[in-house]
Formats: sequence, structure tokens, C-alpha cells
Amino acid sequence: MFESEQKRIETQIRAYCEAHDLPVGDISWSWIPFSGNWGISASFFQLAADDSRAKGLKVNVPQRAQEITHGIAKNLELSEAFERVEAVKGYLNIYFSNKIYAMRIIDAVLSEKERYGRGKSSGQRVMMEFSQPNTHKAFHVGHLRNVILGNAVCNILDSAGHDVIRANYLGDIGLHVIKWMWCYLKYHNGEMPSGDITRWMGDLYAEASRRHEDEPDAEGEIRALFARWDRRDPDVVALWERTRQWSLDGFDEIYRTLNVKFDHLYFESEVEDSGKEIVDELIAKGLAVDERPENPVVVKLDELCGTKEKYRVLVVLRSDGTSLYATKDLSLAIRKFEEFHLDRSIYVIDVRQSLYMQQIFKTLELMGYPWTKNCYHLAYEIVNLPGNVTMSSRDGTVVFLQDLLDEATARALKIVEEKNPDLESETKQSIAHKVALGALKYSMLSRDNTKIVTFDWEAALDFNGQAAPYIQYAGVRANSILRKAGGVIPEPLALEYELTAVEVELIDLISRVPKEIQRAAAEQKPLFIANLAFDIAQAFNNFYRQCPVIQAEPQVRDFRLRLATASRQAIVNCLALLGIETPEVM
Repeated sequence: MFESEQKRIETQIRAYCEAHDLPVGDISWSWIPFSGNWGISASFFQLAADDSRAKGLKVNVPQRAQEITHGIAKNLELSEAFERVEAVKGYLNIYFSNKIYAMRIIDAVLSEKERYGRGKSSGQRVMMEFSQPNTHKAFHVGHLRNVILGNAVCNILDSAGHDVIRANYLGDIGLHVIKWMWCYLKYHNGEMPSGDITRWMGDLYAEASRRHEDEPDAEGEIRALFARWDRRDPDVVALWERTRQWSLDGFDEIYRTLNVKFDHLYFESEVEDSGKEIVDELIAKGLAVDERPENPVVVKLDELCGTKEKYRVLVVLRSDGTSLYATKDLSLAIRKFEEFHLDRSIYVIDVRQSLYMQQIFKTLELMGYPWTKNCYHLAYEIVNLPGNVTMSSRDGTVVFLQDLLDEATARALKIVEEKNPDLESETKQSIAHKVALGALKYSMLSRDNTKIVTFDWEAALDFNGQAAPYIQYAGVRANSILRKAGGVIPEPLALEYELTAVEVELIDLISRVPKEIQRAAAEQKPLFIANLAFDIAQAFNNFYRQCPVIQAEPQVRDFRLRLATASRQAIVNCLALLGIETPEVM
């Protein structure tokens, strides 16, 4: 935004250094912490040290840095974009003109619109693997956090300038699938799912788990069915293909509801055979110990790495030769890098799998894959029901997405009807749906992903606290100001009045969007964007209460209209990164 002016200052600094026989290196700028004025700062400690070393001088480096900085500051010619320059303890501090800075921020937001905050291309290709539901099981609120977190981080990485591949790895085979098919064949053969597919599939899985525990012959029958699958019995494969598709259809409905899309789907069944080949390779290389038929195939990681109880032992194949998660995860990791030539591979997986993920990465490293250092486990904690009940597909203690969404929509609709009873029924329903989804998503993204979330209706749908409806409503308020002004955004104009403290704070928060996107991308933390969205909404509400817009003098009115519109755009952009829509009215 101030690139040309900044380059002119750098040219002047280099000219000063050359004139005074000082080494000229890269000039690195950082932002001065905001305290009513915006500014940038550069340190000259390294330059002072390099100069002393080159000339064989023994000097006080901080004192010398201040001398150099003071000389540069005295000789700088600043453009009107800057207000003043200071030399402070070896740092050159240059402050922008508040008026020009404010104008440029608002102009940038209104010209770039939904692209405001986007970074330049990094040239990095990143695969984000998230969601990873198991077919033949329920899709409940616990799974929801994975999808919401993964989708938000994908949005943020994309906005930061990375080439993002959204991948979903579906558990479409394994003991849980065989158990489901056993129950289906024995008690439900020929039945078809109806209504909520994932609910129907989940109910049958919970039934299969109960029958497995209660029936003495169940274990043997399930193992026999698993052996038939392993031999690729045509009847078992046909049943698996048909019932798997039911689950996939149900998942697609959920993803459409959540507005989540994937670029690539992986299936466990696709990497089962190649995973077994990798196990053979591990045995051949002496990395795995084959203790079959009495015991499984294992990789004794601590023994191989010379560590004690850090990585422990990774089981890579059962004693009967059937595959495990590890069998397939090793193969999938290799396949990802070979197919897509990735710079990074990020796994969004439950925090309880942290040790397991370390074991997978360490095994791949021992196999000689250099890209293992670019694999990252983005861990997240569980979501509890009110009363601190942990959800489980096996026990049937789940809250299904549709139930949660229906409840949230009903509650949101009641609030919308109270706030705006004159809206058409269809519009109210549409708004309630956006508010409900926003409430669900924000409640999971506004907490650190390593913290447990206990879902709470009052907090999630709070129009007066740190919740999506509060932020969405601030965006709607900003929209209402522009609508009252005739819906026309004034053209860019010079700022002719002194900004109030409230306006300065609001503009400062809006200006932080690009930097916070980069920070959130670097740390894979949507929480930073969730907090910024709330801060902007809060600052806008203060502006809304304290700064007249429509009734203000013409020049003040026009600037504040532009500020209100830029505020809405910043809110819309931040919420969009979180996967949340901002309604036009509420």
C-alpha cells in the first residue's frame, strides 16, 4: 500500500550509507505497535556491528547504531504520506500520516472487495486432509469440528497465497465396516436407507456394536466375514460397494449443507494392498519385526531410534495378515507426495492420535523419505454435549448434525422474528439458516483447536457477546447505513476532518486483516481470524453508536459511508474465511 514511498526511503538510506562508507545490506521493516499512529520501524544494530567488524573498530554497538540512525533520520526527506521520523535507540521509526493511511486502507478494501487481505502466491502446494469420516457410521457433532476446522484452515491458507488441495480420506473398510455388514446381513438384509441416511447408518452401527457385545457367537462370525472380505468374496464385495455408496451419499448431503468441497477423495480400500507391500518392504529392510502367526508385525521405533518410551512400538499388520490403520496410512502418505509433489501435508486429526501420528511420521523418516519433515498433525480436541458427555458412535450417544442444525435454526428463527418481524417468511428462514450455521461454526473456531468445546446454546447464539450472530449483525448494521443512504458508495475523497478515536481504532482493526491472515496461515489457527472478526464488529458497533453518518456534514458523511462499507467488507471477508455467510438483513 505504501510500497513506492517505502522504496524511496530505502533509496535514501542506501545513499546515506554509501556517502558515509557504511555497509548496505537488506533493510527489514516491521510494524510499530499501534498506539494512535501507524508506523514502520527498521533496526540498524546489524549494520553498526558489520561496520565495526569491517573497519576493525572496537565500539559500543548500540551507541553506534543510534548514531547511524540519528544521521539517517536527519537526512531523510519524507513525502506527504508520512508524518514524522524518529531515531530511538538504534531504531528508525517512521510514522504515516493518519489521514492518508486511513484513506488508503478504506480505498484498498473497497477496490479489492472480497479479495481484500489476500496474499501474493507463495508457490507452495499444501494438501489439507480433513473430515475423514468412516463409512457405515454416524456423522455427529464430534466429526463436525474436524470438518469446520479443516475447511477454515484451507480457506486461510488459500487466502494467504498457497496452492491448497482439499483432501478427504474416508475409512471405507476395516473391522467397523465388517461388523456393520454382519449386523445388516443377519438382521436387516434387503433393507434400504430412508430419510436421514447417516442417521440410519449410524443407528445400525450402534446396534451392531451392542449385538457384538451381547452375542457369544458374534466375534467368530464377524472374523469369518472379515476373512471373506480379505479373499475378495464377490458377494461380500458387492454388499460393501452398495452400502458404502449409501454412506457417501449421506456425507455429500452434509458437505452441501456445510458448504464444504473437496478436490480429491482417498479411500482406505485403495491403499490396503499397497500398504501390505510397504510392510513387506519394512520387514526386508529390517525396520519391522515379523512375529506372525502368534504376534503381529511391528516397528520397534524406540529401539531403532535409541529413545526410551517416546515413539514406542507401531503395529503395522495383524497376526492374521489383515491390515490396520497404520498399514494404509504409510501407503497414503507416500502416494500423496508422489501424485501431487507437495511442499506440505497437513493432517486434521483428533488430538488423541498424536502419538500415532508421530509414529507414522518417524517410520516414514526411517524409510528414507526426506519430505517427512513437511508432514504436520493439526490436532483438535473433542466436542462434548452439555453435561460433559463425550459423543460416541459405538454407544449411540451422539447428536446428529441435522438435529443440531434444526435446533439451531429454530432458535435463530425465533430471534430473527423478534428483531425483524416484517420480513417475508422465506427470507426469515434463509437468515435463520445462515445464523444457525454461523453459530455452530464460530463456536468451534473461536476456541483454540487444542481446547475441549462443550456446546452451549446461549453462548453460540448470543447477539451481544463473542459469537457469530453478534458479528453477522454488525455486518447487517453497516449494510443498513448504506441502504439508508441510497445504496451508492461515495467516490474516493480526501479526508478533511480529524478522525475520532473510535474511527481510528476501527480503521486500525480493518488494516490488520492481511497480516492476521498470514499469521493464521503460518500457525494454522482460525482462532486469530475469529478474534479479529469479533474485534472489528465490536469497534464498528462503537462507531455506529458514537459517530453520526447520514446526519453528518457532507464530507464527513461520505467518508463515514465509505468506512461503514469497508467495515462490512472486512467482516464479510473474515467470516467467509471461517466458512460463515453474512446476511444482508437480520
